[in-house]
Amino acid sequence: MTNTLIANSRLYNQMISGSLHHTPEQVVKKMGAMQAQDYMQAVWAIGLRSPATKLADIERVIAERKIILTWTLRGTLHFVPAEDVKWMLQLSAPRLASQTKRRMAELGLDDQTLERCREIIVDALKGGKQMDRSVLLQLIEEEGIHTGNQRGYHMLWNSAYQGLICFGPMNGKQQTIVLLEEWVPDCRELSYEQSLQELALRYFTARGLATVQDFAWWAGITLTDARRGLESVKKELQSTDINGSEYCMSNHRVVPADEESGIYLLPGFDEYILGYKDRSAVLEPETAPLIVPGNNGVFLPMIVVGGQVIGTWKRSIKKKGIEIVIHPFRELGNAEEAVCKAAERYAAFIDLSILEINVFS
Repeated sequence: MTNTLIANSRLYNQMISGSLHHTPEQVVKKMGAMQAQDYMQAVWAIGLRSPATKLADIERVIAERKIILTWTLRGTLHFVPAEDVKWMLQLSAPRLASQTKRRMAELGLDDQTLERCREIIVDALKGGKQMDRSVLLQLIEEEGIHTGNQRGYHMLWNSAYQGLICFGPMNGKQQTIVLLEEWVPDCRELSYEQSLQELALRYFTARGLATVQDFAWWAGITLTDARRGLESVKKELQSTDINGSEYCMSNHRVVPADEESGIYLLPGFDEYILGYKDRSAVLEPETAPLIVPGNNGVFLPMIVVGGQVIGTWKRSIKKKGIEIVIHPFRELGNAEEAVCKAAERYAAFIDLSILEINVFS
């Protein structure tokens, strides 16, 4: 019953269940930040939470500069609200710069080299230009700076954390890079304390029930700072003791007693899993390795039934539509029809017809 309570609260507060209708920008604003290192998975994470939305709608919102894709919390790509990108960077950057100093040294990226890379990038992009990553890295190569062996990735990563660049709209299947100051000239400015408060409120509002340890992990901040953030918004939250730990959620978001947890096809890296340090309430420890095969950090798309992750799924795009393969960890039984309905919802999101659904137990 405890796991059911936690799961239903998270499904509802994360806008996965329930009948609320949100725009893509409303979803990202409420969530605060949404993990996005796999672009197509990330846009589905938004689409799943805004049922009337299609892929083209989200890409239009990106092009309209309402949501931003950049490296932020924990050094990972996230979608964040445009007006919040700078204070989130300022909250994350000092800690991440310290944590990555050794890796930068291993790659031979000293301060002087990184500064030169930033100069090249700014010169190439200023004036509102949008460039594919490969084009930008080629310009750096032409200046005699080697970009192979992950050096190019870390050059861009460093420039993003300096608040210089972010990702712009898609150019075909490639993401463009733009200057952040030109792309989003008007951003909110918050102090460090205000940033902790704002992030804590959004976290527990959108992801409750959750603990302060969950918040610290998700935000990539110290437990001390996480506690400060939580204490500053306690009046906005309700808390409950579960197995000796304090779990918090918003005062204004209560799961209805008759709320159906439903059946969903979640994207890989979804906040339903990645939003928490402790995932045991929705993912059994013995099946957890099945969604991260090889423990390589790549989270597969997940099937959720009754709040529990009970399988994975995969889609393949063909010329005339998509094929979907379902891999449940156990027999689906009566849930199989609903899983297929959830697959149809995904197909409608990317505006393609389903050619075939295969279920492999």
